[in-house]
Amino acid sequence: MVNDRGSDFLQLRPGDAPAKGLTGWLTEGLRTAIAAGRLAPGTRLPATRLLATELGVSRGVVVQAYQRLVDEGLADARTGSGTVIERHAAAVPRPAADRRRTLRELRLPLSTPDGVDLNLAPGVPDLAAFPRAAWLRAERAVLSRVSSADLGYGDPGGAPRLRVELVGWLRRTRAISAEADDILVCGGVAQGQALLAQVLRARGEAAVAVEDPGSRGARDQIEHWGVRTEPVPVDDDGLLVGPLRATGLDTVLLTPAHQFPTGAVLAPERRRELLSWVNEGPRLIVEDDYDAEHRYDRAPVAALQGSAPERVAHLGSVSKSLAPGMRLGWLIAPRGLQADLLAAKHASDLGSSALPQLVLAELLATGDYERHLRSVRVRQRARRDALIAGLRTHLPRARVRGVAAGLHLLIELPGGDDVELAERVRAAGVLVHPLSWHRRLPGPPGLVLGYAAHPPDRLSEAAARIGHALSRR
Repeated sequence: MVNDRGSDFLQLRPGDAPAKGLTGWLTEGLRTAIAAGRLAPGTRLPATRLLATELGVSRGVVVQAYQRLVDEGLADARTGSGTVIERHAAAVPRPAADRRRTLRELRLPLSTPDGVDLNLAPGVPDLAAFPRAAWLRAERAVLSRVSSADLGYGDPGGAPRLRVELVGWLRRTRAISAEADDILVCGGVAQGQALLAQVLRARGEAAVAVEDPGSRGARDQIEHWGVRTEPVPVDDDGLLVGPLRATGLDTVLLTPAHQFPTGAVLAPERRRELLSWVNEGPRLIVEDDYDAEHRYDRAPVAALQGSAPERVAHLGSVSKSLAPGMRLGWLIAPRGLQADLLAAKHASDLGSSALPQLVLAELLATGDYERHLRSVRVRQRARRDALIAGLRTHLPRARVRGVAAGLHLLIELPGGDDVELAERVRAAGVLVHPLSWHRRLPGPPGLVLGYAAHPPDRLSEAAARIGHALSRR
């Protein structure tokens, strides 16, 4: 039983909490104070034991509430300094109107519209899980031994040490067949796609095949560089090879390990068909391995590149495992393309930033990167489970797909315009993607929901809001 004395801190009164809801009550009170500016960035929260005593609750309630703020990126638990409020959205200057319009048109996943407090757009990772302590430890180790030459322009293909560590990691975890010199370090998968589009265009390829539904971002990236995209349908076993053949194109971009956005895995028979297709002539598969690290309920799926290294260009990054702001990714292309890609990379930016490359190499070498991934998988499984449970309760008619891996899921709905449905959900304060944004061929309506950026209690709330919004006529 709690007392009702309360605390001078934010005038919190446990008597206002619902039965068996103390942690949620305290967390929401802290969130509200942060949003209102009553807890400014840099404010140190009371010690957990002290606040628990003042409120007359168990210390575990306060510890869990603080941890939820940390998980959401609203606070930071600092050794020796307690829990400190982080910089939050209200403290960030708003861009000018024309810039906001451009961001909306690009549909950037990290640009949250006004009135939305739960961003479930796919592509937003768990930024609060960034391994700050491990990164600082690795950075100190790198700086203690880095030479002046290591910080120069260097090889535009990437820091040699990172390429060595990456190729070892990818051989072990993705069954890649490559050498260190085959790796081109780039500014995320997006730059890898841009470099490939430029090289293919220069070689006379005016169009490539893409999955449908498939990543709108990837499609927009390729088309920005003057290469047309031709949609090819997917089903529960992945890309359909028959329609691919019918396009008459020689290059296809796909996500075989975890198809975006359906979550399908390219089935063994379909893989064999695709590899047969690519070996019939001078053809190319571009494999976007965008979130292969996140796997919960199924066996690992090897990358296609290992089966046909001279026919597959493999793309990956740390955007979903560390943070997209790192802008660190890799491209392993057939050797016949590597010289042109290296020249395009050099012309683009002279090479990726040296220090982050060396720090990532250190994380890989020490095993800290793998330990971080194991921790993140546990967090993401709990978040996925909370969202699925909430959808089953509040939206029982929906078919939920793509739950065994990744950081998003797809809900297919009985009918309706999914753009209009997404707008109704947005009016309830939740941002999701209509499935039609990611397709050009006819198909059932649906919503694509990312779950990586929010803790389980917020995802349960999001599911309730979605269910309520879609149940209204």
